[in-house]
Amino acid sequence: MAKIGAQRAAELTGKSKSTIQRAMKNGKISYEMDHNDRRVIDVAELERAFGLIPQESDQVSGKAVEAELEKATQMLEMERLKIKLKTAEEQLEGAREQIEDLKEQRNQWQKQAQQVLLTSQYSQKQAEELKEELKERERRAKARRQQEVERRAQKGTMKSDNENRQPVSAEQQGQDVKPFDIQGLWHKIRGQNDTGKEQEKERASA
Repeated sequence: MAKIGAQRAAELTGKSKSTIQRAMKNGKISYEMDHNDRRVIDVAELERAFGLIPQESDQVSGKAVEAELEKATQMLEMERLKIKLKTAEEQLEGAREQIEDLKEQRNQWQKQAQQVLLTSQYSQKQAEELKEELKERERRAKARRQQEVERRAQKGTMKSDNENRQPVSAEQQGQDVKPFDIQGLWHKIRGQNDTGKEQEKERASA
């Protein structure tokens, strides 16, 4: 440590020079003799005995240190803010990308929904057309059935009338009625004539 004289010791401690000299004399503080036979005191010994008061240079140094600390603090705060700002910008960019992805997905969903809606409407239209076609077919089938029933009913009525109007044939009356045999009748008449002629010949000869 530095060695100083009584005058400098008084300046560092805020004491008077005589107080310092008296303290050296009664042994309160130790001292040494320099090459000029002058009593000098170690600053550490002086600080132990009386304590040191802040000096102007120390104050300047302290202020400089405080200024440096403040500057460093501000720089750290600026760096922290920069990092925070960069993180916020990255988060914002990520949010923007996510929003763009969501917009794209929304557009795709809208397109799919429109396609499904169009398909559904087309299918519904087809279903309605098929339903109408089935109804038309059923109506036509019902009309044909009605016409067939009416035709059969009309045919049955006409048949019944014909049966009532037509005469009963020989086959329907039975086998008792025989067909008229003209040739047999002719032979029969001719036979009777021949017999009559023979009888006349016999009466004439007698």
